[in-house]
Amino acid sequence: MPPHRSKSEKNDGMAKQLRRDPYEVLGVARNSTDQEIKSAYRKMALKYHPDKNANDPVAADMFKEVTFSYNILSDPDKRRQYDTAGFEAVEADNQELELDLSSLGAVNTMFAALFSKLGVPIKTTVSATVLEEALNGVVTICPLFLWQPVSRKVEKQRAHFYSFTITEEEAREGFVCRVQSSDKSKFKLLYFDLEENGGLSLSLQEDSAKTGKVTSAGMYFLGFPVYRLDQTVNSVAAAKDPDTAFFKKLDGFQPCEITELKPGRHVFAVYGDNFFKSVSYTIEAICATSFIEEKENLRTVEAEILSKRVELSKFETEYREVLAQFTEMTSRYTKEMQEIDELLKQRNEIHASYTTVPPIKRSSSRNKSKGASKEAKEDGEVRDRKHYMRDRTKKKKWYNIQLKVDKRKPC
Repeated sequence: MPPHRSKSEKNDGMAKQLRRDPYEVLGVARNSTDQEIKSAYRKMALKYHPDKNANDPVAADMFKEVTFSYNILSDPDKRRQYDTAGFEAVEADNQELELDLSSLGAVNTMFAALFSKLGVPIKTTVSATVLEEALNGVVTICPLFLWQPVSRKVEKQRAHFYSFTITEEEAREGFVCRVQSSDKSKFKLLYFDLEENGGLSLSLQEDSAKTGKVTSAGMYFLGFPVYRLDQTVNSVAAAKDPDTAFFKKLDGFQPCEITELKPGRHVFAVYGDNFFKSVSYTIEAICATSFIEEKENLRTVEAEILSKRVELSKFETEYREVLAQFTEMTSRYTKEMQEIDELLKQRNEIHASYTTVPPIKRSSSRNKSKGASKEAKEDGEVRDRKHYMRDRTKKKKWYNIQLKVDKRKPC
């Protein structure tokens, strides 16, 4: 008889059967680049975002489907698993969703902030309002000049936009945009593509990270692949196992989608990603002309990190094998020690059996000792009594005194 399935289980099974191909959902080809997938996702997420489609269940379902599809195709490992074996190879329950803090409300934002303080990694996304304003071209853009840092304060879940123009020579030498906050605030550094209608579509984003006494984020367009480290990759699995946290540490080390900028106008933005307060920051644009040595050092170090990631993967296999052997040896050690102690105990009992003397019962010997002590006590009392009586007989009583009376003299 087949097992009974609850209504929720049946609905989950039907949902899995009705899942559409993630490539079809996002409207991209199977050989699409990461950048093409990311651009398609952001446009569709903006279209079906709950903020723009209140009380629309169809849009809400579409937003979930778009997000679910993007979570698969944006992860190289999960994309490869899906391409090989479909949805069955993808662990849907472990998908990390990005939160739009502007749509959470006060209570949910407080819970998110609390979990973040406790060390739970929470991925956030740029507010749909900001993205829509940028796409419609209704944002204020301030000019930014090379080698001239700008310090400002941006409100939470809002953005400041900056534009600058680079020459052909500057594009060839390389370009860097960096932002840092001295009060360790959370923010995002954003880069936008210029649309034909004058709007801006989000192309790249870099979350701030703690570096010493400040939080910082940067984008490096140096003409060769520059890597970024996503700290939230495999964070849930790593929290369950300290060893996994070590071996998965470099899994989020992935190349940036854009390696160089073309001559012309470019737009960046600083997005306030704090839960409650505004963000104080400093942004600067730098041409890499005078950083030739640093460029080579960065290329060398990142190549060594990539090599170390490969070594770490091999080392994990060796480590797991040795750890399993160690665990087995530890269990065997405990077992052998117990067996040896038991055998020695049996040996001592056999040795003790070679005798004709009956075993001494502890209870009877204890009773005899008690009886002997009692008799000794009684004998002592008798002797003390006899000695006392002898002493009494030796003493003269006052009424037994022999008085000599002269009968001849009258009293």
